[in-house]
Parts: sequence; C-alpha cells; structure tokens
Amino acid sequence: MKRLVLFCMLLVSVSVSAQTLYYLPTGDPSADEKDRPAIEVYLPKPEKANGCAVVLCPGGAMRWLSWESDVVRMASFLNEHGIAAIGLRYHLNKAPMPQGMKMPPMVDVTHPDQFPQADANPMHNAYGDSIIRLATLDAQAAIRMVREHAAEWNISADKIGFLGFSAGGGVAIAATMSATKMERPNFLCTNFGPSLMPVTVPADAPPLLIMTRADHPNVAAGLVALFMEWKKAGANAEMHIYGDGTGPYELMPETGETTTESWSRQMLQWLKSKRFM
Repeated sequence: MKRLVLFCMLLVSVSVSAQTLYYLPTGDPSADEKDRPAIEVYLPKPEKANGCAVVLCPGGAMRWLSWESDVVRMASFLNEHGIAAIGLRYHLNKAPMPQGMKMPPMVDVTHPDQFPQADANPMHNAYGDSIIRLATLDAQAAIRMVREHAAEWNISADKIGFLGFSAGGGVAIAATMSATKMERPNFLCTNFGPSLMPVTVPADAPPLLIMTRADHPNVAAGLVALFMEWKKAGANAEMHIYGDGTGPYELMPETGETTTESWSRQMLQWLKSKRFM
C-alpha cells in the first residue's frame, strides 16, 4: 500500500492535473506497477464540468504509449472545455520484432477495398492478436470503472466515450465491438487509428467520428473502410479526411496554415452536436 501511495504521489508531482490513478482488474497484481493496466483520471474544475468524459487511448504501435502528447496534453485541453479525461494504460506487445520482417504493402486512400471488414492490421500473428485482445479488455474495464465512479467524478453515465490515437484507435474500436452494456461507450472517436481486427459493427453501435490525413498509407484507407462498415450497418458515422499537414497526428496549435490542425476544435463541435457536452 505504501508503494502505491508513493507511486500516485510521484504521478501527481509530474503532472499536476492527474488527480487519481486506478489499477484495472484486467492486470496481474504481481506484475511491476509500470506494466499493470491502469487509468489516470484528470478532472476539470467543478465550475467548468459539463458531465462529458473521454477515455484517451494513446498511440504507440502497441509497443509503447505516447503518454505526454496523447494523454497529458490532450487531458489539459479537454479539461479546459469542461470534459473529464481518463488516460488508459493498456497491455503492450513486449515481444521483439520478428527477424526479417517485411514492411506491409502501402495502400493509399483510394483502395479501402484492400482491407476486408476494415481490418488494417499489417501483421497479424497469434501473440500480437492476443495482446490486442488484452488491451481490448483493459479499455472495456476503463469504461466500466468510469461509469462506476460517475457520480463521484461529476460525470454523466450516458456521456462517456473513447478518443483513440493511432494504435489506441484500434484498441478503442475493438473494445466497442465486443462491449457489454456497462462497457459500451456512448461515442467513439478515432484519430489516425484504423481497426486492428476484423470489424463487426454491433447492433447498438455508438456514433463514430473519424479523423485522418489523406496522404497516410494504410491508415487512411483503413479508416475509409471502417466508415463504410459503420454506414453499411446503418450506424451514425462522420469522417474528416484532411488534405494537408505533416508530422504526428496530435493536438496542434491553430496557425491557419493547415486544415489538419483544426481537428480538435471540430471534435468538440461534433460532441456538442451530439449533445455530449
């Protein structure tokens, strides 16, 4: 218990916005603390809170977590707009990269048909797929935990959703597909993150927001395929394919030089239009 308290104090000292850390029941309690799946809770000031909560699934190719950009900075942005942010630390692939591994074929945005059932995972293998399944359970446990603490954290139980970046988008999509009612997000947003598994759209699919750049091989085509799967199932979906910009897909200052940099503001508008904030 002393080690847990000290660990939480260290987290708070590094990021003053992170009020609480919770380990998820999907992890091994005997594992090293840094390797156990967990959530970090970032709450807005009470006078700003609007009841909406976003579970942030950071990117990192399923091998690391882009925590500073995809969680810490994004949480600060969301809190400023009255939204609670929940950073998810999910299971990662610890296996070494296979010897002689070849890069997957580069598919551009005009060929979404190259990804049947919107599965844009370039290198399926048994171990890698097992890690995606574990990360899926982590994400579902995160939604469940937020709902269980909704009243305590000043969150509306029907305004909880995902925002996934890159591989984190794949985790969020997989978690949504197989969720129980308690685990089901009310909305699903993915930035630069296509599905990593074959997509079967659930009957009660939440509204989906997709954002990507047209020039990103595989990702853009995979997300177009995801959009089509959602629409074919009669579910609500919106997609923004930006035609300019460079660098990683993260929170960006709006300079007016590119359209990509406006994605975060457009996401807020989408949440407002759907009555989530």
